Amino acid sequence: MSETSSALSDGPLTGVRVVDASTILAGPLCCQVLGDYGAEVVKIEHPRRGDGMRGHGPSKDGEPLWWKEISRNKRLVAADLSQAEGAELLLRLAETADVLVENFRPGTMERWGLGPEDLWKRNPGLIVVRVTGFGQTGPYASRAGFGTLAEAMSGFAHLTGEPSGPPTLPAFGLADSMCGIAAVGATMMALWERDTKTPGVGQVVDMNLLTPLMTAVGPGPTVYDQLGVVGQRHGNRSVNNAPRNTYRTSDGSWVAISTSAQSIAERVMRLVGHPEVIDEPWFATGGERAKHADLLDDYVGSWIGQRTRAEVIEEFTAAGAAIAPIYDAADIVADEHVQATQMLRKVADEKLGDVLMHNVMWGMSRTPGRIRRTGGDLGADTDPVLKELGYEAAEIERMRERGVIA
Repeated sequence: MSETSSALSDGPLTGVRVVDASTILAGPLCCQVLGDYGAEVVKIEHPRRGDGMRGHGPSKDGEPLWWKEISRNKRLVAADLSQAEGAELLLRLAETADVLVENFRPGTMERWGLGPEDLWKRNPGLIVVRVTGFGQTGPYASRAGFGTLAEAMSGFAHLTGEPSGPPTLPAFGLADSMCGIAAVGATMMALWERDTKTPGVGQVVDMNLLTPLMTAVGPGPTVYDQLGVVGQRHGNRSVNNAPRNTYRTSDGSWVAISTSAQSIAERVMRLVGHPEVIDEPWFATGGERAKHADLLDDYVGSWIGQRTRAEVIEEFTAAGAAIAPIYDAADIVADEHVQATQMLRKVADEKLGDVLMHNVMWGMSRTPGRIRRTGGDLGADTDPVLKELGYEAAEIERMRERGVIA
């Protein structure tokens, strides 16, 4: 690692170099997390279009806000990989890297001479993380894959929403985000295997958007296989316990409660003034309580509806019952626990000043992650990275004139 790149890296992954050749959203998130924990991430964007993430979400003064977070801690290189000189640039980068993350349709990298076999000729130990909608093989491999499709096909949308309403998609990039986070673990497994069992031998990590979310949705396929039962929408209720729902307070706010533990369910019913139901035979298990959700919701909802959110939270907390307010973004920013534990933090940005964003995802006592800088301009680090790879100034300028880099 060069002296320049070393200055941009600290944490448990210091010394690991990652090439981020991916776009919206799973691949860039995987690389963001790796960068947060010390990896040197070199981000490749198209020299004219840039990464599509630059156009996602709101902007301020022309500066894309999501980009500031998703591309933090990354060195930004603009190169057209479909051109021979751009492909050669990536091959040179791959020679110096531990990991390359890409999310082109299957066959695209091979067409450019950048498939795993081509990359391994330059660097046999490279871990190649391939993120697609449906994976590298199978009848859907060549299809366009987006998170919405995975949210539909995973069973998530089918199970989300009110029983009488339509299937409901999430209002955010759920499938992409889960895939990106899962890809972090997969990447670290591959690095561990390479460095402890087969030194110097890389492998392909085949990630798709569908599998992580399908796993999170739960054992629906197993239940269907064994019982022939297909899960249905239940709104905010659960088939596993009750009371479990969202409830409106007297001041117009909303709270959510869960009674997954029997002791919590008993505390809730004592608190809301109906301890008599605890002695009912059906109250002894979550599944049986769920069959009496109308009755339990009526008791709990009536009690909560007569009190403000602050009063409800205070009394539930004092009783040792599980409850949480339903937050919007303003509530999250103002929450005392979020502030005290620095789940969000302000990061200096050259153009916007201090920008509040999600902090690193988990704490580590000896080698914590860190946000070193925010996402910047297209191609901001192209010249220094190419010079580190051995390109001469005249060669860099010729490549720029031909539109290979920006």
